[in-house]
Formats: sequence, C-alpha cells, structure tokens
Amino acid sequence: MPGHRMERITEDVLREMTAILRELKDPRVQGLLSVVRVEVTNDLSYCTVYISAMEGMERAKTAVQGLRSAAGYIRRELGARLRLRHVPELIFKPTDSIAYGANISRILNGLQKEAADRGAADGTDGEAP
Repeated sequence: MPGHRMERITEDVLREMTAILRELKDPRVQGLLSVVRVEVTNDLSYCTVYISAMEGMERAKTAVQGLRSAAGYIRRELGARLRLRHVPELIFKPTDSIAYGANISRILNGLQKEAADRGAADGTDGEAP
C-alpha cells in the first residue's frame, strides 16, 4: 500500500505544480513551460521537479532559476493545496524533453512523407504489405 500512496502523492504534486507554475508572476517563469516529471522520495523529504520549455534548454534553465527563487512560495502553496503534514523540499531541474519529443515527431513525419512520396511514385499507397 505505501507504493500506491506515493504514486498518488506524486500525481497530486505534478498536478498542483503545473497549476502553481501558471500563477507565478516571475517573467523568467512565463511562457511555454511544462512540468515533465516529478519524483518524490519515500520519506517525502525531497521532490525533484523536471521543467522543460518549448524554446529549448536555455529557456528551461532560466525558468529553473526563477522557480528556485520562488521555491518557498511554491512549497507553501503545495502544503496548503495538498494538506500534507510534511511538504518536501523542492529541487528543480531543467530538461529538454519537449524539444527532444518535437524533434522525434518531425523526423517521423518526414519519414512518413518520404514513404508516401515513394508509394505515389511506385503506384502503391506507401504502406508495407
């Protein structure tokens, strides 16, 4: 049962972190930012929050600096919204997973287009038999 509780807490923290991120007024945190993943330790002492930006890794690093300066406010808001007895210390880390995912999507779309073009040249529909 403890595993299920930790999963629930992790999901709750992810949901609330996303909502709090939208409410922050810091210009470093504004824009197309996303909370990609949240990892909470078993004793609820630390919470690692992975932040990604559509503009790339440099933008995510800037956002993480803004989030670190607002960590006390964010932690207090999490405590109030989730009603946890012990709110974990927040550790923010930048990641480029949104840009990475967009790049993979672009590559796959290019491959699909090539297959469709080849199929049109061959007289087939471009799909494998």
